[in-house]
Amino acid sequence: MLRIVIFLIGFLLLVFTEILRVYYIMPFPGSQEDETLQLAYFIQNNIAWIRLLGLALTVYPFYVIQMSGSKVVRITFWVLAGFYVVVFYMFNYRYLADRIFLPPKNVSFLSAEQNKKVKPRQLVIGITIGSSSRAYPIEIIGYHHQVRDTVEGHLVMVTYCTVCRTGRVYIPEVGGKPENFRLVGMDHYNAMFEDGRTRSWWRQVSGEAVIGPLQGNALKEIPSEQMTLEAWIAGHPDTMILQPDDTFQEAYDDLSDYDEGTRKGRLTRRDSLSWKDKSWVVGVQIGLDARAYDWNELVATRVIQDVLGNTPILLTLLPDSMTFHTFSRVIDGDTLVFDKVPDLSSMHDTKTQSAWDLNGHCLEGSLKGKSLTPIQSYQEYWHSWRTFRPHTTAFNH
Repeated sequence: MLRIVIFLIGFLLLVFTEILRVYYIMPFPGSQEDETLQLAYFIQNNIAWIRLLGLALTVYPFYVIQMSGSKVVRITFWVLAGFYVVVFYMFNYRYLADRIFLPPKNVSFLSAEQNKKVKPRQLVIGITIGSSSRAYPIEIIGYHHQVRDTVEGHLVMVTYCTVCRTGRVYIPEVGGKPENFRLVGMDHYNAMFEDGRTRSWWRQVSGEAVIGPLQGNALKEIPSEQMTLEAWIAGHPDTMILQPDDTFQEAYDDLSDYDEGTRKGRLTRRDSLSWKDKSWVVGVQIGLDARAYDWNELVATRVIQDVLGNTPILLTLLPDSMTFHTFSRVIDGDTLVFDKVPDLSSMHDTKTQSAWDLNGHCLEGSLKGKSLTPIQSYQEYWHSWRTFRPHTTAFNH
């Protein structure tokens, strides 16, 4: 009887360790709600020792039972052993994040003239480094979670988490040295990467190492914008556009309704009402001040003006209802105030009555030729913005 008890203890240790190792860092129901990062990291980094302990508790009792136990008990033990093999396979080769979301095999770019596969209304994350611009379709990076690139000699790591609706671009260097990252799972529904050198875990939404030897370090972020490909090309006609890897076309097609927010799944749907978990917001952080702006209000008004910290800011939404910008409203030391957008394409500042487009360029008037200074902002699910910026406020007239 004692051997059976010891075997069952070892068996349960093996099974639950394999399950919990993945459960805590993948979006299973209930797994992302609690503070389990420490436990998940401990299991991940000690899984070999835990397996050895489990095997030490089970192998000898299993052998003895097979030699002297009844037929029913022997068969039962074989069934339990087979069950563990299935669990081991599923939670090591099927359910791990980097087994589900594979890196691209072919990273290729085409010019706007050559591009045929990425449609004009698809959302992209756009960056400019030096004289080079790149557009990375969300349907592509949303599946892979990260795409590596080199722009004018600079390493670039373009990331996207569809569950948080967060696009971020980083320089994948730690301590001045290039670093490789793999998708390891999630924390509070945000994608998490593991570096190859220290096995620290890094949060996609902030680029910060949240646990491990490099905890507290952060990747340097590269300014980026989210907009339709058509809008990006209009402002960056010489851009190069990331092309789909045909190997993963089925996975990209599965995200074809993601841009518009028409998916129905629990993790990537959109709440049409404001300030719900899956409502869209535009998030802005300046210094220690962070604020979220309701996407529905931006769609209705096209222009939102505010002061965040000590910075007067302006949010605009283009007629495509998908491309947005955030600017400082200060020009040559003066703070501008803008009127409503009468035709969904232009606005006027009340001080000089100069005409501006929604991309922040002055077209007519005494300020003609001036441009508003962009401020980094992100479209994000409300649950994500408030979770990772708990000090945020919500904009309210």
